[in-house]
Amino acid sequence: MWKRRKTLKVRIGALEVGGDAPVAVESMTKTDTHDVAATVRQIRTLERAGCELVRVAVPDMAAAKVLGKIASRVSIPVVADVHFDHRLALVALQEGLPGVRLNPGNVRNPRKVEEVVRAAEERRASIRIGVNAGSLPPDLLAQHGPDRLDRAMVKSAMGHIAILESLDFKRIVVSVKSSEIPATVRAYRELSRRVRYPLHVGMTESGTLFSGSIVSAAGIGVVLSEGIGDTVRVSLAASPVREVEVAYRILDAIGVRPAGPRVICCPTCGRCEIDVARVARRVEAELAALQKRLKQQSRRKADRSLTGRKAGILNAPIRIAVMGCGVNGPGEARHADVGIAGGKGEGLLFVKGRVVGKVKERDLVRELMRVITQGLD
Repeated sequence: MWKRRKTLKVRIGALEVGGDAPVAVESMTKTDTHDVAATVRQIRTLERAGCELVRVAVPDMAAAKVLGKIASRVSIPVVADVHFDHRLALVALQEGLPGVRLNPGNVRNPRKVEEVVRAAEERRASIRIGVNAGSLPPDLLAQHGPDRLDRAMVKSAMGHIAILESLDFKRIVVSVKSSEIPATVRAYRELSRRVRYPLHVGMTESGTLFSGSIVSAAGIGVVLSEGIGDTVRVSLAASPVREVEVAYRILDAIGVRPAGPRVICCPTCGRCEIDVARVARRVEAELAALQKRLKQQSRRKADRSLTGRKAGILNAPIRIAVMGCGVNGPGEARHADVGIAGGKGEGLLFVKGRVVGKVKERDLVRELMRVITQGLD
């Protein structure tokens, strides 16, 4: 059973982070913020993918001044990502954003930080202290060296926390990210021992879709498995929708937030007597297609009761096993909610540990989907 460390609860718009709130999934837009229409379209796409909070880059004053237009046209909270110029944060707060992210590595003047804190307090907004290993102050790098980036990141975060606490500001979220897994894990461990504020967890500059997903799963997974983390972002050089999808997969794999049915299958070997990979891919595709249709029905307000019943099944943590031989197949299939253990061109169909039939390979996907949704049609 996953046990989470206790943190304070912080509200960011309508979203609660920390405390007993679910670990939130967030992302960041990759559009030109000046292009309001394109940015709104991307955020709405992220909303449909399950994103619960989105960060928007604020490179200049023109971008800051359109943040209100963007936030007013979407449903999830929008947070301004500010670097170097604290005045951009002030304008973002004036535009009504419920939160800003400040990087202590490039907004170092305490007086400027205090201006932002007072403006955030006035508007009941939150501040994320977002430390990145790639933008640490030179003095901290010199003091701790490249082999202890974790210590430098924690010290940078604690310095900014002290400024906010001196002004009695408590709506704080903190992150200490690096592209190196050991440094990131050590930093979050130390920070979690020293503060009770919600922690945003991620790996920065993790890479492309394939390599970045692996790095993120390893780094974020270790931190979350130790009960540390209240919000996550998977940073990928790919569509932000993929970031959200991978984040939910990580949370699901650890048992933090089950994200609907999960297909498991054997890696295949010379003992396989059915095409396991093909069957598993088809099951995943059928589940994705059904989920998409349900969402479309929901948006059209068509047959809400049917949509609700099916959606309940597809959002439940169902485990679907597709196994290809007699070594581990029967056992894994029995342990799953629904499963098949393949033989020569056919498979035994299991439901809740019981064999309910023998199915030809060509009919496996149809029968699995029938069982998964049985009683709903």
